[in-house]
Amino acid sequence: MSALRQVLVVDDDPVVGKSFNRVLSQKGYVVVTADNAAQALEKMREQEYDVVFSDIKMPGMSGIELAEEIKARRPWTPVVIVTGYGSTDNQARAKAAGVSAFLNKPLSPEMIEESAAQALLQTAPVAAVAVSSLAANEEIPVEVVKERSRLVNIALFLAAPFIGLVYAMALPLVGMAMLLGIAGKALAKYPAGAATLSFLKNAGLLLAAPFIGLAYAVALPFIGMGMLLYTGGRALVKMPAARNAALLVTAPFIGLVFAVTLPVVGAAMLIGVGSKAAFAKAAVR
Repeated sequence: MSALRQVLVVDDDPVVGKSFNRVLSQKGYVVVTADNAAQALEKMREQEYDVVFSDIKMPGMSGIELAEEIKARRPWTPVVIVTGYGSTDNQARAKAAGVSAFLNKPLSPEMIEESAAQALLQTAPVAAVAVSSLAANEEIPVEVVKERSRLVNIALFLAAPFIGLVYAMALPLVGMAMLLGIAGKALAKYPAGAATLSFLKNAGLLLAAPFIGLAYAVALPFIGMGMLLYTGGRALVKMPAARNAALLVTAPFIGLVFAVTLPVVGAAMLIGVGSKAAFAKAAVR
């Protein structure tokens, strides 16, 4: 058996941890102990464990609650409940949490060794399913999800004023467009209104062209920056450190390119819309 097998024993009685260490260390396991659930969760943030053995009655969080927390964070990690206070309710709740086994004290060396071996047998298929799920659904561990969520929240916080500005500028234009559409439909119902509608449409395009160009010039740089922040956030989570550093260094320059080029694109679209309106007006005359 590989000496890399990591076992976490959670019990406020140090004798229990020593018993597990005495038995399992001879079989190639590395045994780490924790006095309570909070300490165990802290250790699990720093190290991945192949099996977790936990007592039920401990100060603070109980062993069942710890098992539920572990299964929520790392469903592939086997958890074995060890206690001298076995009950039907505890066993039912432990099974509902996905606990691998429920052992009653006092424990013999054979029980400790056998329970560890059986729990490890469950690890391989569960880990394979987890890897398959990651490949199929592109899911990531809870810690990475939390880090990505934190980056997204920061990006949204920074972008919120600019998004509000875009809404404040764009929504009146949308309202005016809807008003013009309603008026146009009303005019189209009358025979004499067709020519008037065509004229108003062209005039409306001519009048709206500067505002449409301004909206593009204002909004598109922020859209570009949002895409940059999103791409950078994904890179910071998934890419190696060297590439992250390179992306962090180049981010201001990429943002500058967006800020410089997109207004030009907006101006070009403004000229295009204005030209179409002018030609249409000349054709009507």
